[in-house]
Amino acid sequence: MNNILRSMLFVPGDSEKKMAKAASVGADALILDLEDSVAAQRRPVAREMTLAYLKGAERGRSELWVRMNPLDSTDALADLVAVVAGRPDGIALPKCEGPHHVQQLDHYLAVLETQHGLPVGSIGITAIATETAAAPFTLGQYKGAPRLRILTWGAEDLGAALGASSNKDAHGEYTAPYVLARSLCLFGAHAAGVQGLDTVQPDFRAADKLLRECNEARRDGFLGKIAIHPDQVAVINEAFTPAADEVAHAQAVIDAFAANPEAGTLSLNGKMIDKPHLKQAERVMAIARQAAMR
Repeated sequence: MNNILRSMLFVPGDSEKKMAKAASVGADALILDLEDSVAAQRRPVAREMTLAYLKGAERGRSELWVRMNPLDSTDALADLVAVVAGRPDGIALPKCEGPHHVQQLDHYLAVLETQHGLPVGSIGITAIATETAAAPFTLGQYKGAPRLRILTWGAEDLGAALGASSNKDAHGEYTAPYVLARSLCLFGAHAAGVQGLDTVQPDFRAADKLLRECNEARRDGFLGKIAIHPDQVAVINEAFTPAADEVAHAQAVIDAFAANPEAGTLSLNGKMIDKPHLKQAERVMAIARQAAMR
């Protein structure tokens, strides 16, 4: 698995002020947006501003991604032609309906990387993979999809696609179709061997609600979450960073198996542990190491 991104912050691609502010908030990745947060008539300007930002930004703290428009839109190729010269770390693909869309984007990126003298395959892909009615049926098929680093889901566009009056119940919780989409995304990410990233919490003023969603997402197996406001980033980063006691326990599990390489199961602190515990411990340590380097 590539570097784990705890937080990816959406930033409108036509706002110089917001892009400048986003660089300092500590997100593991910025997603410079050319889709939903940019009015159609502003997209040519947004492409120019996004390219300028990509070319001028210091690389290191935050990866720089671009959300393009859907592949079947008239904006898709114009978005890619405009931004690949800026060497984005990745492209976020909305309305993705399956690995065939990832494959199509891979072909476009390979041509543009070659044109600009970039290593072919250097630009990754995040598939936003539950935004149409057809998309959930392909979530188990992404294994081997080229360039794919992250599989994430979206509830707002899916609700629009289904003609739903709301995607939440009277208690503010996702209704059954969206719980299913979230679960399938998580299964699909792990089946494909890529990172699963939880969707946004649109109420950016509700820090308590965001923290609860982060804790639930991490509990279930997501490794990060998308932010739509800079104030959400610190909450997300902390929630998806292993605490000191988790790191200590993970190291103890790793040490126990290192001392007993032939063992399938072991006893640690009065509890049985086996190879799945070792795999989880190694993941915790990898996340902790990356967090310490940021």
